[in-house]
Amino acid sequence: MAFDIKLMEILACPICKGKLTLDKENNELICKFDRVAYPIENDIPVLLENEARRLESTDS
Repeated sequence: MAFDIKLMEILACPICKGKLTLDKENNELICKFDRVAYPIENDIPVLLENEARRLESTDS
């Protein structure tokens, strides 16, 4: 079972409550406002601030 993209309608960044975008290539959910990426593990988004990866200026 793959990540259900229908969830994108209801998922929000836990930090700013903003919209997330799906990065299929890296299997992550991206918050462009906070510049963080949340991993998707076993098709489940891990929306924990301490699990998020900070994005560099070169990341999308």
